Amino acid sequence: MPDSSPTPLTPARSRTVLVTGATGNVGRELLTRLHERAAVVRCLDRRRVDPRPGIASVRGDLTDAYTVRTALDGIDTVFLIWPLLDTAPAEPLIAELAAAAPRVIYLSSTAIDDASARQSDPIVQVHADMERRLRDAGLNPTVLRSDTLASNTRGWAAQLRAGDVVEGPDIAHTAVVDERDVAASAAEVLLRCQDDSDRTYRLTGPEPLSRADQVAILGAALGRNLRFEPVPVDVAHARMLADGRPEHLVEALLAASTRRPESRLVTDDVERLTGMPARPFAQWAIDHSTEFGRRP
Repeated sequence: MPDSSPTPLTPARSRTVLVTGATGNVGRELLTRLHERAAVVRCLDRRRVDPRPGIASVRGDLTDAYTVRTALDGIDTVFLIWPLLDTAPAEPLIAELAAAAPRVIYLSSTAIDDASARQSDPIVQVHADMERRLRDAGLNPTVLRSDTLASNTRGWAAQLRAGDVVEGPDIAHTAVVDERDVAASAAEVLLRCQDDSDRTYRLTGPEPLSRADQVAILGAALGRNLRFEPVPVDVAHARMLADGRPEHLVEALLAASTRRPESRLVTDDVERLTGMPARPFAQWAIDHSTEFGRRP
């Protein structure tokens, strides 16, 4: 566990930060916080994006060595999200990181079991493998292991525009964490001058929740009597494929829902890093209620 002593901060403009995954739920929130702190920020964007004030962009792919080398030029700190279900394509990336030797902050998962050689499902296995690859390369990353993101709830929006029932595979209890808290924690680590190389933080919400708990809490925020109905894995598989998701991703997501063990882990790492306690899921639901439409 990290200590609770005040953390000295490097003036933001003395940090040059490369952000990967900048168009995702955590990445967007992180860019906002880094921009507010006047950090010098560059993004590695896979697709063309609209101009973002004060933020430079390099277009390319994390698996391409030349693109990564270009994006790393003049960078001293990297926020890394690995988007693939295999770490073998990360070899060029890791080689370029090792050559440039920036500080690396890697976004991982609290579901990793450090005592186990094999993890519960493919998604957690990728995170564990990526952590190992970064350490084996001598990068000594600071690892932010995040619990289930509250923003995953956005996947229910279409169902809730049609009715009051959320159907899907059930999942074990986890301490759902607000992506804004993950981003705020990442910003503090990225901009601090304290050496926290090879350190791991576990970012959780304030209480473990089931999927039914989340649906009920969201219903309270919307003023609707919502309920969750679990569906068999084969039904969920067919529906997710029909939605256009790649089969390998569908199988990984379903493996996570069926194999990932119950977690009662709750930490105060968000508060230790940001000075503010982790937001409850109820607050996320209130703040994002307009995304789920009105009562049918």
